Amino acid sequence: MGLFLFSACTGTDPSDLPSETRTGITQNEIKIGSSLALGGHAGYLGTQMLHGANAYIRHINSQGGIHGRKINIIALDDGYDPSRCLYNTQRLIVEKKVFSLFCYVGTPTTVRIIPLINEAGIPLVGMFTGAHRLRDPVNPFLINVRASYYQETRAAVDLIVKEKGFARVAVFYQYDEYGFDGLRGVEIALKEYDMIPVAKGSYVRGTLDVEDGLDKIIASDAQAVVMIGTYDSCAKFIRLAGDLKFTPLFYNVSFVGSKELARRLGRIGEGVMVTQVVPPPQENDARPPLPGVSEYIRLLDIYYPESLPSFVGLEGYINAKILVEGIQRAGRDITRERFIRAIESIDDFDLGIDNPLSFGKNDHQGLDRVYFTQIRQGELVLIQ
Repeated sequence: MGLFLFSACTGTDPSDLPSETRTGITQNEIKIGSSLALGGHAGYLGTQMLHGANAYIRHINSQGGIHGRKINIIALDDGYDPSRCLYNTQRLIVEKKVFSLFCYVGTPTTVRIIPLINEAGIPLVGMFTGAHRLRDPVNPFLINVRASYYQETRAAVDLIVKEKGFARVAVFYQYDEYGFDGLRGVEIALKEYDMIPVAKGSYVRGTLDVEDGLDKIIASDAQAVVMIGTYDSCAKFIRLAGDLKFTPLFYNVSFVGSKELARRLGRIGEGVMVTQVVPPPQENDARPPLPGVSEYIRLLDIYYPESLPSFVGLEGYINAKILVEGIQRAGRDITRERFIRAIESIDDFDLGIDNPLSFGKNDHQGLDRVYFTQIRQGELVLIQ
């Protein structure tokens, strides 16, 4: 693939840069690359992620950047397609010569580029996926910020079985790496209760062909349905279920894009549950405001006034804070190796969300907390 045939023309004096790598670094700029869905059926997720991240990056750049360098985010649309993501990542590494990758969206897309990341020796910070494969074994180049799908589904199964007392749990999942990972997480969690899913229904990524999966799950008389999908397919599944008078507890993992799911469901979304990996992205008179959430809302309003706060956007904002902190700690003579070591040095870091973040040499996942939300009157309400 010719990954290491990099041009010597960096626009700066080589003596001013660290010897380990000059890729993506000039006197005044550090280039960061992102491949994510900006259009198509998952476009809401990538757009929100990028808006949240860029709001913080633009704020930092307005203050002069980091160590005299401004951060330049180069974002390419992959439409949530693994092949396009692979192509985009090759472009970012070979043509754009970015220093690091950042804010990728999705399991099938991110898993596809792992060999490329390993070959290039390039860090990837902040993926919008909780896939187990990106966490175990620890990959030195992958920096996960959010909690995993195993943690989300374990929390959900505990709530469904132990607190709600439901004995019949089905799984509706996207038929790819993302769905398989979520399904496996549910099966592991149910095994602790000597249970297995009473039914499994699936659909093909990029389609809305949910009817066969729905039929299987209805036939099982499930009391709860764990959903591992995207907002469009999950919304259709829940709407069709309602038309057929099938009304179990519906639960979704965070990747679904909860705000868009609630919008699409409207009044029939009442009671649908979603786990989150960040706190609610709005200020609430019922509890003290979280400073990190307030800052995200303020910066989003400044740089993307047309974009409403969302869980996905807040996650992007948090990813950007970790990226910036790593660059800051790595120093003026930053290299990829020093950047990774700097990330690993972050311990008990206050993000302003009442959930400190820590990494380590053998710990490349920063946050572990899972939050429960439920759609009530069209809004996502924190319940745990």
